[in-house]
Amino acid sequence: MQDGDVAIFAGAKHCVRNHDVDFRFRQQSTFWYLTGCPESDAYLILSKGIEGVPEECLYVLPKDPLQETWHGRRLGAEGAQSKLGFLAARENTSFHDDAVQVISSCKRLWFAVGEGELDALVEEQIKSLRQKARLGESAPEVLLDPLPVISELRLIKSSEEIGLMERAATISANAHLLAMSQAKPGMHEYEIEALMHHYYRAHGCDGDGWAYPSIVASGVNACILHYTENNVRLNANELILIDSGAEYSTYGADITRTFPISNKFTTTQSDIYQVVLNAQEAVIEASTVGQPFHDGHQLATKVLTQGLLDLKILEGSLEDCLAQESYKRFTIHNTSHWLGLDVHDCGAYFIDGVSRPLEPGMVFTVEPGLYFSPDDETIPEHFRGIGVRIEDDILITDAGPKVLTAEVPKKIEEVEEACGI
Repeated sequence: MQDGDVAIFAGAKHCVRNHDVDFRFRQQSTFWYLTGCPESDAYLILSKGIEGVPEECLYVLPKDPLQETWHGRRLGAEGAQSKLGFLAARENTSFHDDAVQVISSCKRLWFAVGEGELDALVEEQIKSLRQKARLGESAPEVLLDPLPVISELRLIKSSEEIGLMERAATISANAHLLAMSQAKPGMHEYEIEALMHHYYRAHGCDGDGWAYPSIVASGVNACILHYTENNVRLNANELILIDSGAEYSTYGADITRTFPISNKFTTTQSDIYQVVLNAQEAVIEASTVGQPFHDGHQLATKVLTQGLLDLKILEGSLEDCLAQESYKRFTIHNTSHWLGLDVHDCGAYFIDGVSRPLEPGMVFTVEPGLYFSPDDETIPEHFRGIGVRIEDDILITDAGPKVLTAEVPKKIEEVEEACGI
């Protein structure tokens, strides 16, 4: 920001689930990053070089004994200063008037269009100021989107953020180990889901415990990428794919493991699994400082395609299969995404149209997969209905990639051992 700038942000509000029941509150990620404020209906105004306006002011719910009796304690303006460290804080009832004042005083306004309720306020005030030009009023000369700047800040994790993500990863890893040891034929997917979610909450994770709704997909359900019904009985000799991660202090983990419900992979299952594991290990090894982000997906695609050729699912040369993209109906999704406050975290993947190089402090997933539809009659029957994905969370360091989720086994013999505990 430069002199004459103002930036305005709004936090999350409670969302109605049904009738007078709300969804569990979770702060909007960027607002949490900027403020650490855990309450709903909060706002933030940042300014620089504007006379009579504090450089930072957090607006929070007013103290109210009756409302606090019903819904819990509030920070109040004094608490926002003493507990969150803000130079200035006010009750949110004064936000509208203060926002109108600073918009009329600034030269450049940083504001994320399309993010919610503030659109109408900003639009109305700018329109009003333009109509008063002959009275000496002036609207901001420039509107700037703050999200790209903040996204780049969020992309490179501080040591404190890395510590929180390591804690989320450890809790998640232990929950996956628990699932491996407990899953047995005759159980339901939702029982495994409940075990993991209980573990998350029992170890201090936020809200519902998870960073995203858990996928517990047995048998053919593993071929549905975002399967969340989690209501099918587990069958012997099938695989179960679990994609689940904890959220700790608002930072998430994201792990996927695929393992045999009967403790031992069949030959077909292990053949497919090994192809996916080869792809994942190759990408992780190549994830070093300076490596273009998108190179990981290209490498995974090459290894997976060669595996499909080795399994006789594809025919021809590797070069032809890659050029014709005949692998796509079996691979489906990208290999990686950023991870942080959001499970699909912010941050540009390309800079000026070029895949950005990896830098220390970046955290992302590596999650190749192969999926064979149960209805695909073009492939041998013994492959149909099998889905395998393996996913870990990777921190880029100067010393090389660090696997935050390495505590969950993924080599075939180690997975079978974990399942047999």
